Parts: sequence; C-alpha cells; structure tokens
Amino acid sequence: MRKHKLIQLLVLIILLVPNVLMAQAVEKNTLSLNLKYFNDNNITHHLLVQAKSKIDGKFQTIPNIPVQFYIGTETDKTNLLGNGVTNERGEAIIEIPATAKEAWLKSPNQNFVVVSSATKKFDEGKGDLAITKAKLKIDTAEGKMITAKIVALVDTVWKPIAAVDVVVGVKRLGGILNANETQTYPTDSATGGVIAEFKRDSIPGDLKGNIVIIATVVDNDKYGNLSSEMIVPWGKKSVYMTNFDHRTLFARRGYSPLWLELLAYTIVVAVWSIIFYLLVQIKIIKKLGVE
Repeated sequence: MRKHKLIQLLVLIILLVPNVLMAQAVEKNTLSLNLKYFNDNNITHHLLVQAKSKIDGKFQTIPNIPVQFYIGTETDKTNLLGNGVTNERGEAIIEIPATAKEAWLKSPNQNFVVVSSATKKFDEGKGDLAITKAKLKIDTAEGKMITAKIVALVDTVWKPIAAVDVVVGVKRLGGILNANETQTYPTDSATGGVIAEFKRDSIPGDLKGNIVIIATVVDNDKYGNLSSEMIVPWGKKSVYMTNFDHRTLFARRGYSPLWLELLAYTIVVAVWSIIFYLLVQIKIIKKLGVE
C-alpha cells in the first residue's frame, strides 16, 4: 500500500514539474516606453523613447529593444516614421523624416506612438505622446540682453504663450551654463517672451570670441522640448596653444624633460653597474675556489 502511494506521488511530480517550468519560462516583465518630442532650433524634430521595466522592485533601463515610431496611430502602417533599437541607456532616437510632412501639417496638434514587439523577457510595450506645435525664438537686445519668445499654433494662427518656463544660457560641452543666477524664466502673457541679462563676460569663446547662446523648454507637458540657438561675440577670445613640440611632463615620446631623462638613465646605469659588479665578484670567487 505504501509502495503504491509512493508511485502515485512520483507520477504526480513528473507531471507537475514540466508545467511549473513552462510557467516560469513564459513569465515576462512589463515594458514601459516613455516617449519625448524635441524641436531643435525650429529646423529639425526628433523623438526619443526610453524603455524601462520594474525588475526586483526597481525600475531599470532596458537595452536592445526593437521599437517602431508612428505619427497618428500605429494601426495605419503608412504612419510609420521609422524603426530603432534601444542602446545601453535604454534609449532610441529617430528624426522625424520629410515624408511625414503631409501628416504633420494636418493639425496644430500631433500624436506620436511608439510600440515594441514581444521578446523572450518582455511583453509588448506601447507609449504615446500628444503635443501642440510650438516654436521658440531667441534674439538679443542692447546691453547684452537675451530675449526668447514662445509661440504656439492655435487653429491656423501662431499666438504667444504665457507661463512656460524657459532656461536661458550659454551652450557648453557639459550642457547649458545659465546666463546669470536665475535658473528659469516664465513667459509673460502679452508677448510670450522672457528677458535675461548676460553676466558671463569672462567665458571663453572661439578665436573671435564667439559663443552660442541658447534658450530651451524642457519636458513641457503640452509642447515637449524646444530649443533655439544663436551665435554672439560675447565671449573672451581664446588662442589655441599647443606643447606638442615642447618638452613637458606629458609630452609625446622623445620630448620628456631633460631632468627626467637624466634621472631615468642614471638609475638604469646604476642598476646595470651593480649587476655587472656582482657578476665580476662571482667570477672572482669561483676562480679562488678552483685554486
């Protein structure tokens, strides 16, 4: 009787284990796609998506996820803007092509969609973003003042927009350096503009002292990310200096400081002199032993 029950238990385990393993194999994580829109200097437009998933209780960026970008709805394949694959930061970028011009001009409001196909580890994902067409323009005024203005398309008319935070500064390699102590400026209701005083007089520019001033709107819920740039001669003229053919501590081979070369060669000569001296002494000792 006990043997019969043991056999039944073994059969039940054999039947259940594949089902458990199969359930574990098909279990997938949910993928979140965060879509952003960028208007670059009122010339080019691009979309950026970041793929994330909650793994072990924390949201992590997910690389190597194939994604497709659409304008309008994803059900109409003619609305496809292009494809991409997320990089090591979980991001994929696509520039809105000229072929989307007709769909872009249909309405002052646009809807973008990004979708991803199911993979072995993740389910299908989808993200969408609705924006209103807007432009950000930058200019200068007397006394090194920077002006920026936002207009949005309302029906068929471009109108100034109030209460939008604008960052005004100087474009640098590491990002944007604010024009002064103020971090952001809200646009006024009359002109949709802001005015910022430039207080970075000692900032280095190119050979002619040119720098790039920039105004940006970051992650606005309605208008997305806007930027506008302008070159002005407000920087400090910088002359490129090189030590390529001079003797310095970090120079190329053959141009190290003389004192460093002398020290190195002295050490080499001293070490080999000691080795040679020891070899001579060993030879003398052997000769004395033979005698």
